[in-house]
Formats: sequence, structure tokens, C-alpha cells
Amino acid sequence: MTDDLRLAEHPHEAGEPDDAAPVAVPGPGDLTETEDDVARERALRAGLEEFELDEDDAALLDAEWADEEPEPEEILPVLAVVGRPNVGKSTLVNRILGRREAVVEDQPGVTRDRVSYPAEWAGRRFTLVDTGGWEVDVAGIESKVASQAEVAVSLADAVMFVVDAQVGATSTDERVVEMLRRSGKPVVLCANKVDGAAGEADAAALWSLGLGEPYPVSGLHGRGTGDLLDAAMAALPEVSEHGEARPVGPRRVALVGRPNVGKSSLLNKIAREDRVVVHDVAGTTRDPVDELVEIKGVPYWFVDTAGIRRRQHLTKGADFYAGLRTQAAIDKAEVAVVLLDASEPLTEQDQRILSQVVDAGRALVLAYNKWDLMDEDRRPYLEREIEKDLGQVAWAPRVNVSAHTGWHTEKLVPALEQALASWDTRIPTGRLNAFLGELVAAHPHPLRGGKQPRILFATQASTRPPRFVIFATGFVEAQYRRFIERRLRETFGFEGSPISISVRVREKRRR
Repeated sequence: MTDDLRLAEHPHEAGEPDDAAPVAVPGPGDLTETEDDVARERALRAGLEEFELDEDDAALLDAEWADEEPEPEEILPVLAVVGRPNVGKSTLVNRILGRREAVVEDQPGVTRDRVSYPAEWAGRRFTLVDTGGWEVDVAGIESKVASQAEVAVSLADAVMFVVDAQVGATSTDERVVEMLRRSGKPVVLCANKVDGAAGEADAAALWSLGLGEPYPVSGLHGRGTGDLLDAAMAALPEVSEHGEARPVGPRRVALVGRPNVGKSSLLNKIAREDRVVVHDVAGTTRDPVDELVEIKGVPYWFVDTAGIRRRQHLTKGADFYAGLRTQAAIDKAEVAVVLLDASEPLTEQDQRILSQVVDAGRALVLAYNKWDLMDEDRRPYLEREIEKDLGQVAWAPRVNVSAHTGWHTEKLVPALEQALASWDTRIPTGRLNAFLGELVAAHPHPLRGGKQPRILFATQASTRPPRFVIFATGFVEAQYRRFIERRLRETFGFEGSPISISVRVREKRRR
């Protein structure tokens, strides 16, 4: 019988030994294992032989810890996909990748940022960059999208120019051709939306653009993509002039929060360049955007995500798929920075986002953004909100920042380092059992029905996040587990990391 429960809350409940005197244990972060701790572990392990253990128990108890060194990655050539809005660039990107990565909807302007994906064709690996639609003489958010597409061309080794063969070459396409000629990059011309032989005549008309042979392709159905990619591989150099090698072991940081809370502004401020499109319109970001940022000599992968809306199941189209990509970005990240608006009360939406991060088992940092917009009258209310509404993540470090001005953004680094260190922390088995022995001796589990469960042995099954398994003779109540978790945090830190505690109830062997 196994009972698993992720502990991420600290409510004070009746029956929990909350007001008891503290146990005499070493200070936070003390992971030293003494000879007495090792002797205790051996004695408790020997005592477990009297109980019924299954194969999973034996595997858990005999597991060894191994730290694997990540392998450095090679510098990959960069292929940028450009074109005017609604010609099917993201659909073609998904076809090349062989999976649905880019958000696609049957309307122009869905993609806004330049988004990089690792891709492979015919044994050659390369970086594929999806861009927003390039337009001329536009203002507002469309002009920012076009400028990001131009940056993508400047940072590419070759360009795949996508034109809608059904519409033919437009004046905007001709302006894109002028921009591509000025860049001096090799260009592969893709005539998209050619779904059959009848459309190949429309594709042949694109010779007039002066970019060489147009390759008739259907990004939706995959027709002709093989010939297109063969031409793209011929245009890509063997040695990239613009690609960058990913450093060994950069930590992945997801910026998450509700729409218009300032995630993209914060990424631009940290990266010290306009890496992603920022606009007053809520929901500007749709595709997760990865950016390698070096802070104080340490590289991090920052992932800007789409804002998580109030009810994901009620959204549709691009917003629905953007929400799915955000959840995937959280799952791939190691630590999540949840941005909260300091100038507004905490919402149910914020609570739901925090729950997503904790349920995913990711390290957590709370960043109160727009601190410069908060007036003095709101400050005491904010402190009460934090105490009342964020009790379930009281263990998360908190940073007050202004993404607009850059105020205190440098304080994110120590908070991230602390959260990641906690996420990676492993308590030696002997030290863990010595801690539990002292804890249980001072504050035993309360009697229930005249019986008292006895904790036999404990071990840390994994890190990232820390997961502990306790072997006991009976069910350990949730209140007592929360008590154990709180004392674990007081003793060993774990600031910024959720903790999971499982209890396995085992009976004595029959003689």
C-alpha cells in the first residue's frame, strides 16, 4: 500500500504539533553526515528486513546517485523562414519539424516573435527560425513584428522565403525581396499552398521575383517539402557564421504569469536588447521564446511564455494553443519565475498559475512586477495579501522588480541560484534518519484509534524536486506530514523548491 502526496501548503490544522518546542537540530543547510548517522542508517536498514518489502522498495533502497555531465552542443547553421503574413510560415515550420510546435491559426499575424527550433533533415542538424509576417509601412505592433523578422534574417546563414502561390507575388513580396537582396544571404524560394499539380503553374510564375527556382510546396499536406529541404541544405553552409554553441548545462528559466503582467518586458531588460515584441495589447506573446542570457558570467536559458488566461478550456484558436505551449514550457523548465502585478490585488488566475508550477514540480521564484506603479496606500494591503493568499508557497523567494525601468532586476539572480540549489539538494540517508529520529522522539505521531504508526526508515528517492519516501508501520496523517515538511525546511532550507513526501505502509513478515 503506497500513499503519495505532494506537499506544497502549510495550513495550521488541529492535531498538528505546531506549537511544540523546536527540536535541537543543526542549522539550515547542514548536510554533514556523521559516523553516528551512518551507524543509525545501517541499524534501521537491518530492521527493515523484518518487514514485507516488494521489488520497488528494494530498488529504491539500493539505488545509487550518479551525476551525469551534459555534453556540449555543436554550433548549428541557422535557417530563417520569412514572408508576409498568412502565407503559411508556421504551418511549414511544423511540417519541417514533424510536430506541432509553432502556434497556427487561419488568420494573419498569429506569430509575432522570432522563435528558434532544433531541426534535422537528411542527417544534417540545423536551427530553424520561425518569424512573424513582414509588412511595409505599418505601425504599432505590426512594425515591431516586422523588425524582429529583419533581425532574424541578419542572424541567419540562409533564408527560406515563403510566398503564397495561390495569390502570387504581391508588392509586399517584392519589398521583402529587396530586403533579402540587401542582406546578401542565400535564399531558397518556397511557393506554398500548392496542393496539387494544377497549382504548379502558379508556382512557376514566381520566377519573376528573380530569386531562382520556386519550389512548389504544400506546408499543410507535406507535398514537395523534401525537394525544398534538399535545396535549403545546399544553401546552408557547413560552418555557421551566426549560430552559437549552447554552453554546457545552462539552467532553463520560464517566465510565466497572466497576460500583460510584463514577462516580455522583463526578458528584454535582462537580455539588454529588444528580443521579443512588447505591446500594451494583452496576449502579445504566443509562442514560447528561448533566449540565452549571460548574467554575471553564468548562462541561463530564459523562456518567455504566453500569458495564462483565466479559463484555458474556454479559450480557442491561437490563445488555446499558446496556453498549451506555456504548460509545455513550464514542464521543460527547471525554475519558473511567476510574475505578479504589485499594483493590483492577487487574482484567482495568479493562484492557478502558481498551482501549475508547483504541480509540475518546478523550483519557484515570485517576482512582484510594476513595483514603480504601486502607491504607498497599497503597500500594507499587499503585505496582508501575501500572508493570506500565498501561504501555500511561503517557501518561495520573493523579489520586487520593475521590468519597465530595470529596477532590482539584478536581484533575480541570487533568488534563482537559491531556488535551483534547493531543487538540487540531496540529504544523505543517515543524516535524514537522524533528523527524523530526533523529530519523532520529541513530537511523536498522535494516537488514532489507540494505535500509533512507527516510522521505520526514510530515504530521499530523487531530486529536482526533492522527493522523500518514508517507510512506516501505519498511515501517517497529512497534518503530521506537513509538520515533517516544515521542519525539513527549517533544518535544511529548501527555499524555492517544492517537496514531495510519500509514505509506504509495510507490515511485519509472518513467521
